[in-house]
Amino acid sequence: MKTILTVVLTLMMISPLAMAGEGSSCHFHGSKKAEKSTIEQCGIERKNLYLKNGTLDTSWSNIEPSVIEIVDGAKAKEWRLQFDNPNALDSSKRSLYMFFSLPGNFIAANYSEK
Repeated sequence: MKTILTVVLTLMMISPLAMAGEGSSCHFHGSKKAEKSTIEQCGIERKNLYLKNGTLDTSWSNIEPSVIEIVDGAKAKEWRLQFDNPNALDSSKRSLYMFFSLPGNFIAANYSEK
């Protein structure tokens, strides 16, 4: 019984993450490099998802990407978006970074730029 409860709770916790991209227009196949404007839209879409699910504070609502560039990732080149929020309460979380593969698929988001 304890094992079943653990499985159910685990599935309940990860199911919103699994569905995070549901209905997203930011899922690409192939290896063609996405346009900068496409990556910008995907970053804004991802930011809005985080706002909707409460991961980001509402002070991020009107924040647009300040930097969109291609960087050397751990395995390959990737897109990096930077959102700067001077109103963030935690000074260590004033810059949000998002990473996308060159074709435009989301990789990660963090405050550490890595």
